[in-house]
Amino acid sequence: MIAIIDYDAGNLKSVEKALLSLGEEVLITREREALLRADKVILPGVGNFGEAMEKLKSYGLVPVIHELAERGKPFLGICLGLQLLFERSDEAPGVEGLGILKGEILRIPDKEGLKVPHIGWNSLHLQNEGRLFRDLPEGSYVYFVHSYYLKAENPQIVKATTEYGVTIDASVEQGNVFACQFHPEKSSRVGLRILENFAKLED
Repeated sequence: MIAIIDYDAGNLKSVEKALLSLGEEVLITREREALLRADKVILPGVGNFGEAMEKLKSYGLVPVIHELAERGKPFLGICLGLQLLFERSDEAPGVEGLGILKGEILRIPDKEGLKVPHIGWNSLHLQNEGRLFRDLPEGSYVYFVHSYYLKAENPQIVKATTEYGVTIDASVEQGNVFACQFHPEKSSRVGLRILENFAKLED
């Protein structure tokens, strides 16, 4: 069973629908025991870094997420869920992130001809043999919606990048913790394969 963490994030239902279409058993919950019982856990997210951290704190989810990561349970952050796994973000100066992974969340720089936020389909450069991208070709297209991007401290955890005026660390993997800046649940066949690869991971 795959649990989706419920902290009032906007893309809960679309993630649930995609997983159900793959035949997975899915539970949307914020209950500690239910999250700890799940085989795998997803932290979705759209919106503001600071407001999302406040929600996670108000529901008592910060220590639960740390416990999940420490127990070695496969854990996937999506979009804002990726950013929250890191230490800080330009979007909310002074607000501490979950700090499970090391790196910075920076604003996409303004550049002539490029609109911010970065909205739409973009191709991935795959590297470092990411398990989420098994059987997917180099240059696969996925769907992005974001104004802030990850620059990971350790390049070895970066499994996919994309270009949008700057090199964006689009997906990371460290041990049992995975994350995607893009929305696999909105990325058609490629996105479903990524979610399927996550669902098939062994602990």
